[in-house]
Amino acid sequence: MTAISLGMPDVPTKLADRRVSRKIHVGSVPVGGDAPVSVQSMTTTRTSDIGATLQQIAELTASGCQIVRVACPTQDDADALPVIAKKSQIPVIADIHFQPKYVFAAIDAGCAAVRVNPGNIKKFDDQVKEIAKAAGDAGTPIRIGVNAGSLDARLLAKYGKATPEALVESALWEASLFEEHGFRDIKISVKHNDPVVMVNAYRQLAAQSDYPLHLGVTEAGPAFQGTIKSAVAFGALLSEGIGDTIRVSLSAPPAEEVKVGLQILESLNLKPRRLEIVSCPSCGRAQVDVYKLADQVTAGLEGMEVPLRVAVMGCVVNGPGEAREADLGVASGNGKGQIFVKGQVIKTVPESKIVETLIEEAMKIAEQMEKDGVTSGEPVVTAAG
Repeated sequence: MTAISLGMPDVPTKLADRRVSRKIHVGSVPVGGDAPVSVQSMTTTRTSDIGATLQQIAELTASGCQIVRVACPTQDDADALPVIAKKSQIPVIADIHFQPKYVFAAIDAGCAAVRVNPGNIKKFDDQVKEIAKAAGDAGTPIRIGVNAGSLDARLLAKYGKATPEALVESALWEASLFEEHGFRDIKISVKHNDPVVMVNAYRQLAAQSDYPLHLGVTEAGPAFQGTIKSAVAFGALLSEGIGDTIRVSLSAPPAEEVKVGLQILESLNLKPRRLEIVSCPSCGRAQVDVYKLADQVTAGLEGMEVPLRVAVMGCVVNGPGEAREADLGVASGNGKGQIFVKGQVIKTVPESKIVETLIEEAMKIAEQMEKDGVTSGEPVVTAAG
């Protein structure tokens, strides 16, 4: 069969240069500066239940999570931190609310970082000097985490509600208290449940400081709604180079948060891609069940780690052209499918053989990639008409 070239057009690899921020280290994970954007999540177990917490951390690690946060509202939770911090496969951040004494407990426990919420920790401002010394001596970064739902009462009175200006003023005020004591190993977040308010807050914060920023839409909602909110907000900021770590907050299992976060980064070329299925939404031209075909191909290639883009298209009108940047793909119609590799049609097979053939060709490409030492790669931007 004569090979047909579909063309491989040049496309941009990134949307913007990263904002230049101060670099800190959360355990083994560098944050800020030239470090890649990292994905965080948070356990839903009682931290005092060490076994359950470590099990969930293991599941998060397997899903690709790079940093994990655990809640520490009680003394029992604080008592569990040394074992969890030691046995976790990824850096552990202790999440502290209400009681400053747990900040010191987390530092003593060897946590990779401590998150404090200045809006609701009693006597926090009075103990910044002691916290700064303890954290500085231990080399423990502090995340100043401002939330719209727990904004300092003074700022609520000043602004009337949690405006972007109020969130930023709160964060920078607390950071300045640490700076007075020579402590700048700080990461900041200014979360809000409204993506527009959140984006504006982070833009202002990015313009007024050089601290690394942790992005989050707090209380984003159930999986579908929360995914949309987070993707919109993170996409707006990351496309401007703003953001050093992210956490997708969903009313769903933590591993789902990680899955969404990784996909957002991969979609913006901020993380090396792994397996990616590109499939068309189907239309009246489609002569095959695109949804079923895409699901079957996805299931057949589950677990593949090499950076492979596979396109599943329902017709031969736009399919080949729209998927020409794919490593492997099919354009289907009239009971058969054109299989193409790297922009060239290599064979035509009956519809019943499409899935089987795609999986076979994917395995061949993956095997060659592994031989060549290709374990990561940057996806390209596909513009479909």
